[in-house]
Amino acid sequence: MEMVECSLVATLAPRPLPGQVRKALPRPAAFGARARLRVRSVGREEPLHPQQTAVRASGPDHGGRALGQAAVGFAAAAVVSLTGFSGDVSPLPTPPARAESLTVAFPVSKAREVNRVQRTLVETWGLIRETFVDPTFNHQDWDQKLQQTMVEIFPLKSADAAYSKISGMLSTLGDPFTRIISPKEYQSFRIGSDGNVQGVGVFINKEPSSGRLLVMDCIQGGPADRAGIHEGDELVEIDGKSVSGLDGEAAAQRLRGRVGTTVKVKLLDGTDDERGGGLRQKELSREIINLSPLSTAIISHRTDDGHECKTGYVRLASFYQTAAAEMENAVKRMEDIGVQSYILDLRNNPGGLVKAGLDVAQIWLDGDETLVNTIDREGNVLPINMIQGHSLTHDPLVVLVNEGSASASEILAGALHDNGRAILVGHRTFGKGKIQSVTELDDGSALFITVAKYLSPALHEIDQVGIQPDIQCSPDILSLPRAPSLRENSNATNLEMDSCIMVAEQALEIQQSKGSAS
Repeated sequence: MEMVECSLVATLAPRPLPGQVRKALPRPAAFGARARLRVRSVGREEPLHPQQTAVRASGPDHGGRALGQAAVGFAAAAVVSLTGFSGDVSPLPTPPARAESLTVAFPVSKAREVNRVQRTLVETWGLIRETFVDPTFNHQDWDQKLQQTMVEIFPLKSADAAYSKISGMLSTLGDPFTRIISPKEYQSFRIGSDGNVQGVGVFINKEPSSGRLLVMDCIQGGPADRAGIHEGDELVEIDGKSVSGLDGEAAAQRLRGRVGTTVKVKLLDGTDDERGGGLRQKELSREIINLSPLSTAIISHRTDDGHECKTGYVRLASFYQTAAAEMENAVKRMEDIGVQSYILDLRNNPGGLVKAGLDVAQIWLDGDETLVNTIDREGNVLPINMIQGHSLTHDPLVVLVNEGSASASEILAGALHDNGRAILVGHRTFGKGKIQSVTELDDGSALFITVAKYLSPALHEIDQVGIQPDIQCSPDILSLPRAPSLRENSNATNLEMDSCIMVAEQALEIQQSKGSAS
């Protein structure tokens, strides 16, 4: 009988009691891993019983016992293992571990492309088993879930159908951010982390209350902007496929592609209050988009005694590699012209590179402040601190947030707020405080796994809770549903019509009066 053989070296560590939190030594651990498959064909004198799949573990506590069995197909069998996890170094702690070896045996699909996905399934299952943030796997038997999914995949004829079964298995974890994407989607995902994207120049975000995908803004002069797509338009279809159920990043991946190719989008006009009859279709040509995630403006006003006061407004649309450098340059320019206070607008900023968010925080903070904490699946808490930071300015600061502020935006807002550097104004943020590893699998697909969670410097939960502002403001006060348009050096007149910016200015005046009184 033909078999495929490899081995999974796992780690088992003592788990804390429910609710227990341990402080961990700042010791690095590998977690964003690539699983390595060692494959060979072997004979098997005692073949796997028809209609069976088996998962076996060997190690200090197992001695080769079977973890479970389930019915699956017939004929040939495969024994699959994954060996050696290696990847990026993370700040997460590593508890003492014991070695464990897992062997998975299952019938081999006669469809070659499905057989390849069977191996991907085992890779996925193994990585989740060893690194997923919830060690209970949403209170289910994860070994049994592998066997169930293998049963579902075995009779399939296409790779796409098999991948959908893996996605279904991952969905049972209760974490929408732990997911698998195809090789093609992964290549698209990798484009653009350096600030250059091959796409149509549009920012998309999911409206939490309705689930609609809305255009947050268009890059000025880009394909979407030239086609007349506007902030507030609702994205309905991409290349004839509904975007229902997609998040902003998944939609963005579909819009990206090779320069010169085209993509068709269907939108509902955001200016149509009745949302009826405003459906329109556009065909956009993909180009290289140079992203500048930052825009600035100066808001000037005179005090009662006639002195001119300048507030520097900085809007950050996303956290690309260039975000901190661009903000540093902007703040330096504003300091040179005598700005006395700042508004940092993170509304509708869905996040991006967490490191970029931490770098931005250090522009505003001094000393060895804690920027964020991580908590892993074992309950170990590890702070990430600055090292001898030097703020570019100590002028009063207000940070604007809303339900569209997520991930790195929430980490930045929490760092500035909990360290007493900024007042938060707006709405409670989205609540995405997860640490994810991205693993390229053997077939070129990629697995996103939530491996830990972030806590604010004051140890407040971020994930599914969000950051609560100090001062609530509602755009409904002036019937302005959206943040100001992302344009370089935005016109301050437009900003002054934004009710939340008005609230921010009032908070800054109070801060400045307290400062002068002291």
